[in-house]
Amino acid sequence: MRELRIRVLAGVFVVAGILSWAGARLWNSFGTLPSVPVAAPIVLALIAVVLAATALSLRARLKAQRERRPEAKGVDPLMAARAVVFGQASALVAALVAGMYGGVGVFLLESLDIPARRDQAIYAGFSVLAGLGVIAAALFLERVCKLPDDEDNDTPGAAPAA
Repeated sequence: MRELRIRVLAGVFVVAGILSWAGARLWNSFGTLPSVPVAAPIVLALIAVVLAATALSLRARLKAQRERRPEAKGVDPLMAARAVVFGQASALVAALVAGMYGGVGVFLLESLDIPARRDQAIYAGFSVLAGLGVIAAALFLERVCKLPDDEDNDTPGAAPAA
């Protein structure tokens, strides 16, 4: 399984932000801009908490397994792989959503004197922060589930795995 690259996440974030900003400008010129939902940062924060809790749980179980504790509960490799895939998918979607809300938020910065637009800009800003939290938790989960052999294969001159 390939690691998720931060460059890819940053690219998705920037492209989504630019397209969202342009779309918000266009939409506003034709009518009323749709509002940023209050639930957006809450849902993103909940996903970040689930990812972080999964990572902490797996890390504790892997540590107990490495130390050969008698009460250690093993980690099923398939379950760890599923957790990593969930984390990677969550990070990609969070980068897209955070970029989208970031673009809308940048557009809304032009009209902070209107109270409704100011509230929408705040919701968009919190959504971006929560999206970054999802990305951080997903990268942490991926790091926790990384096999020790993966680190050896990344070194220059290492023999390919057979």
